[in-house]
Order: sequence, then C-alpha cells, then structure tokens
Amino acid sequence: MEKIMIPPLDLEMADKVRAGWANMDKPAGSLGKLEDMVVKYAAMTGKALPEKIKTAMLLMCGDHGIAKYGVSAYPQEVTMQMINGYMRETAGANVMARHSGADVFVVDVGTTFDLSHLQKVHQCKVAWGTEDFTQGPAMTQQQAEEALQVGMRVANECIDKGYNLLETAEMGIGNTTSTSAIVSGFLGIDPELTVGRGSGINDERMKIKRQVVIDGLAKNKPKLGDAMDVLCKVGGYDHAGLAGMIIAGAKRRVPTMVDGVNATAAALLAYGLYPECAKYMLVSHLSSDISHKKMLEILQLQPIVDAGMRLGEGTGANLAVVVLQSALDVYNKLSR
Repeated sequence: MEKIMIPPLDLEMADKVRAGWANMDKPAGSLGKLEDMVVKYAAMTGKALPEKIKTAMLLMCGDHGIAKYGVSAYPQEVTMQMINGYMRETAGANVMARHSGADVFVVDVGTTFDLSHLQKVHQCKVAWGTEDFTQGPAMTQQQAEEALQVGMRVANECIDKGYNLLETAEMGIGNTTSTSAIVSGFLGIDPELTVGRGSGINDERMKIKRQVVIDGLAKNKPKLGDAMDVLCKVGGYDHAGLAGMIIAGAKRRVPTMVDGVNATAAALLAYGLYPECAKYMLVSHLSSDISHKKMLEILQLQPIVDAGMRLGEGTGANLAVVVLQSALDVYNKLSR
C-alpha cells in the first residue's frame, strides 16, 4: 500500500470545546464520558461542532472459507439472507440505523454469492469468499490490498458527499472465527482467550471453532504484530474493507464509530498498518465476546455503552451515534 499520512489531532479545538463544557451551568465533569466524547470528536475533525451528525454506515460483507466446518450457529447461506434483509430494510441493523439517522451502504467485498441483481449493493467483490485458512492463507497480499482499497474508496465517496462520521458494520457467517484468529495472531494470545461463542454456539461447536483457529495459526504462522501478514493469513474481506474505511477516514479527519468485536478486529488491523489512525476511532460498546476487551486495551479506547450486545452489523454503533448526537445537542444548546 502507498504511504498514508494521518494528521495530528487538533488540540486547540479540543481545548475550546473543553472550555465550553466548563462554562456551562452544571457541575464540572458531570456528564462524564459524554463530555470526553464531544471533545474527542472536535479534536478529530478540527472544525466547529456540527448541529447534526451525518453518518454513513458502511456494511462490509464477506464470506469465510472456514464456515464449512460449522463454526457458526448458522449456515453460510444466511449471509445472503441477511443482505436481502438489508435491501428490504427489515434487518435489526436497518431499524437501528433509522433511529440514529445513519444512511446504510452495503458493500460486497468478498461474498460467495452473486449479488449483481441487487442494484443498491456496491459491487466490489475481490474474491468469492476467503480460502480455508486451516489449509493455507485466507487471501493473497494482492487481494488484501485490493479489499483495503475497496473500503478506502467507498469511505472517500461518502466523505465527498458530506458525511462527517463513518460507522462500521459487517456481515459474513464465520467472521468471529476469523476475528479470534486475527486477535491471537496479531497479539500472540492463546485461542482459549480469544475464541468466543459468536452467534451463540453450543459447547460442541465451540470445540470445533477453537480447533479451527488453532489449526489456522499453526498452518500459517502469522507474524506477531504484522497486520498485513495477519490479514492475509487468517483475515476476512469484511475485516479488510472495514480497516480500509477507518484508514481513509483518519486521513481526512473523519471519525469512525467502531461497532463490536469483528469491527474492532478490523480496527486493530488498521492500527497495525497505521497506528495514528486509532486517534480517529470512537468505540460504540463493549461486546460480550471475550477478545473485545483486550483489543480495546491495545487501542487505548473506552466503549460508550456496555449492554452485553454481540449482534454486530452496526447495531451497537448506531446506538452510540444516538448518544453522541445527544451529547452534541447538549453542548450546542448550553455552551457559552
């Protein structure tokens, strides 16, 4: 990938907003994380705070070769069923997006299905799903770079249209298995501490899922802390697309609201490629999946909401956008 420059945060703008909070007729710091979130948003954008956030929810879709082992509670066909639901605007992600005012953009980065008949889907397929990473790398470096570029391109298109907040969302059956492998591979953590129940699998599937991650790491031996190597060997096209959008947003001073465990794995990859882009991330919620907390510690990020959520698809991010908009409303109406 070409070298990308991530600008520093605007600390003067942050101080200005912090002073605005202090001048309100309320106890200092009484709104806690809400105050911090607005200060951070101002530092990221380097602009006067907007009255309304214009959010682009980029729903990156990709299938995973390891889904055939039964690592999910659902078959791979559910990826297609869910995308149809997004198009009909009947999925939970659509409902949450309507509440937050986010516009939903569905992107086919690497599903195993032909989505060409769905005109509203961004047709950006890099490959027909990843390879089975227990037998070798999930993708080539060329494919990984192309998928990152997909995310960057779609994010830039949204930013050019005036969106001032990007929001991660993903769909791909088996992606929490890939996420666990990413976290173990990048951070050197035993799969016992990264493999969670994802879609709500039982003990039998948990054993299979953990063994798939163990086998994939043993076969590929990803380099510790090498984001591109980890992505190529055990990542997904959904992860790559999300990492690309985060990087593009950071380059242009547009924050990203990161969703749950899968999106945070993508954020970890973006951080591995460009560490400074972590400064342009807001994290929506603390997932109940076991690897999430560890990733947030590495990224030095605090979740906005802790509601035991683990659905993904941008649902938690949309909830957090509502919180952010509420905090902005308070600031804009009460600051002096």
